[in-house]
Amino acid sequence: MAAAIDLAAPEITGLLARCHYPPSGTPVVCAVSGGADSLALLVLARAAGCPTLAVHVDHGLRPGSAGEADVVATAAAAVGAHFRAERVDVAAGPNLEARARAARYAVLPDGAMTGHTADDRAETVLLNLLRGSAAAGLAGIRRTPRRPLLDLRRADTAGLCAALGLPTVDDPSNRDPAFRRNRVRHELLPLLADVGDRDPVPVLVRQADLFAELDDLVTAQAATIDATSTAALVAAPPAVARAAVRSWLVAAGVGDGYPVDAAAVDRVLGLARHDAVATEVAGGWRVQRSGGRLAVVAPTPCKDARHG
Repeated sequence: MAAAIDLAAPEITGLLARCHYPPSGTPVVCAVSGGADSLALLVLARAAGCPTLAVHVDHGLRPGSAGEADVVATAAAAVGAHFRAERVDVAAGPNLEARARAARYAVLPDGAMTGHTADDRAETVLLNLLRGSAAAGLAGIRRTPRRPLLDLRRADTAGLCAALGLPTVDDPSNRDPAFRRNRVRHELLPLLADVGDRDPVPVLVRQADLFAELDDLVTAQAATIDATSTAALVAAPPAVARAAVRSWLVAAGVGDGYPVDAAAVDRVLGLARHDAVATEVAGGWRVQRSGGRLAVVAPTPCKDARHG
């Protein structure tokens, strides 16, 4: 039986004041991997007075991963939360992170909270900048009720788990330089700190909030534009036209949920100006123009060579 954690401990209440949980008594679901961020999410949810279900998802990607659910189950018992384990199968190969995330969210209840922190948000801003994203991507991880820890730092969550004596799961993939996010985390951010002689995370988070405000304003105006009409796109202010095209492409499935890069959006706007009649936008997706209208064309599935 896990020893109960005092949810009124000062280590907890100090951090809780910087979080954004729903009112006490509101049931919540927390996605808990067993890492420090997600364990802190769980502890702070209970400290906020929310009846909590902790859901652990085993992706089966490394030996012993099934046993990590025990770490989460023990922590859930210590704070008086319910626990549920899920298993998904994710094969090794390209886009592993994206495929694992999609599989995880497929088994999590709608609205499940995640333990993203300010550090995650700063990393996402830089990753989206490298992808060529505009304001939508530079807003990073958006502030929503599903992400109550966005004003905490990774050091805060690790410190909380240490102070409470909570064992955490060490995921070696978080140090693998094959994943671009890890290179941003372990190489780019420390370099920016050295060059700027300051911690870049708060700076990037403030910029993300400003970009989010700008994106919300432009997106609201873009919602009035018919992105399939070349005349409407040409008549709209460029920033509004770009937002209209980006929203249209994402809604059509282009980009697999990621912000569509600025170069692809500009190529589509070139179609509206009659610079060309068709263009590729991402991953085999195309946009073509005919009779003053734009249309998205999905990639053609590859045929099995054995069947021609």
